[in-house]
Amino acid sequence: MAPLLGCLLLVLCAPAEAARIKEFASVYGIHDDPLVGYGLVVGLNKSGDSSQNIGTIRALEARLPPLGISLQDDAIKSRNVAMVMISAKLPAGARSGSKLDVTVMSVADAKSLEGGVLLLTELHAGNEVYAIAEGPLTVGGYSVSGGGNESTRNHPTVGVIPGGASVSREIPNRLRVTEQVEFDWILHDPDFTNSARVATVVNALLGPDTARAMNSGTITVHVPDDYLGRQAEFIATVEALEVQLDHVLRVVVNERTGTVVMGADIPLSPVAIAHGGLTIDVSRQTQVSQPGMLSGGETTTVSNTEVRVREDAGKLVLVKGTTVGDVVSALNAMGVTPRDLIVILQSMRRAGGLHAEVVSM
Repeated sequence: MAPLLGCLLLVLCAPAEAARIKEFASVYGIHDDPLVGYGLVVGLNKSGDSSQNIGTIRALEARLPPLGISLQDDAIKSRNVAMVMISAKLPAGARSGSKLDVTVMSVADAKSLEGGVLLLTELHAGNEVYAIAEGPLTVGGYSVSGGGNESTRNHPTVGVIPGGASVSREIPNRLRVTEQVEFDWILHDPDFTNSARVATVVNALLGPDTARAMNSGTITVHVPDDYLGRQAEFIATVEALEVQLDHVLRVVVNERTGTVVMGADIPLSPVAIAHGGLTIDVSRQTQVSQPGMLSGGETTTVSNTEVRVREDAGKLVLVKGTTVGDVVSALNAMGVTPRDLIVILQSMRRAGGLHAEVVSM
């Protein structure tokens, strides 16, 4: 049987509470920089790249001559090596010697990176090297095969190395905090209401006209005289301020995972929902075809596939309530699947019964 979609995960978000400025805004000019590199993971238990991946063999060959070893292509047959891509984030305040977490991802046909060790790899931003990564991987999954059967848990071709990279060069032209007399805070989700509220909260603590909402996404904050020379402390003070955020009412649906996330306070108007369920059953049976005696034939297997489609009778339910939380139990009682729920929500939105934006992921 192939169900239309997985189990429904329905999350009702409570009304938003006050959040610290550091959780929804950041200082302009202070940000992380992505680093990337390509390298080799060794020590795998026959779960690495196959011999068809010439790039892996060439990369391994290039690593051996500096060690005084030279091999031909046909001498490398091991599946204990995998070509990988490495990514990391270089924080704004990272200095030479700082440690970074790295993510390691297979780029060829390796089955699993479990038990592997990343060889010394340079991490780049543009054409410059900013960090060096190496070390044993932590993989949150496994892949086991044998006798034609295979079992996989989670995602075994991606691993992490906590603190696996060391910064070798700092990002030039960084914002010099102690030289600034004004800072711009950038909202992660621009909104005029939230921008004005941030300015109001900052002015209430540090004095009038300290902060100005320039637009929906930028708040300019002047450094008071008491904080000159202590700009880092000033930034920490502003980041710790709490603001009651205003949010656009939104329902987020993900049909692939069967996840529906919505605020419990989304207003609704009375609406009638006609719901019809569609079930598709796909069954496959493997049978053995045995030839007759003395016929000279061979025993073979034959797969028979049968598809059945059934449409349940529709039901008409009158849903009453002022918020989405009032109607969730009614929809569950109807046996709504994730796909049906997504269609219902979109139809309710178009009909004016749901007063929120429906966003598909």
